[in-house]
Amino acid sequence: MEIIGTNLDGVRLIKPSIAFEDHRGIIFESYNAMYYYDVCGVGWFAQDTITVSYHGVIRGLHGDNCTTKLVSCLNGRIYAVVINNIGSHPQFLKWESFILTGKNRLQLLIPPNFGNGYQVLSDEAIYLYKLSIRYGGQDKQWTLNPLDPKLGIPWPIRNSILSKRDNEAPHLK
Repeated sequence: MEIIGTNLDGVRLIKPSIAFEDHRGIIFESYNAMYYYDVCGVGWFAQDTITVSYHGVIRGLHGDNCTTKLVSCLNGRIYAVVINNIGSHPQFLKWESFILTGKNRLQLLIPPNFGNGYQVLSDEAIYLYKLSIRYGGQDKQWTLNPLDPKLGIPWPIRNSILSKRDNEAPHLK
């Protein structure tokens, strides 16, 4: 496993190692609790959630104050965004984007108080969230409007498809 630094304090980009590769494809370990604990300090996740989304869909920006997430794109290609939502932090509302694909197998380890969202660049994408605690529902999360011009996120696909929740999230003042 390779840990790649990011510009956001506490956010880690992780590339799992290939265990075996031949003419049939590859085998790799996407998660090992003891190894993730030794390397990242997080080794236990309570829940896996998978989303299947279509071209142009934006999901997020969502987060909460207590959940660590390990996210990856299992199939397809996405433009992932992670944003710091810690009001007292010098990096408050700073964000960074990443391209995650089923082929590059990159993962993002996202600490509490950071939001994440993504836009699907391929026809379809399968996205995996590993959550450190059980999902508590939308009422336990905060939402930042992904299209808020004050955030300045350059989503690659202009005609985006958003949920009512994301579309109606207030803009920053």
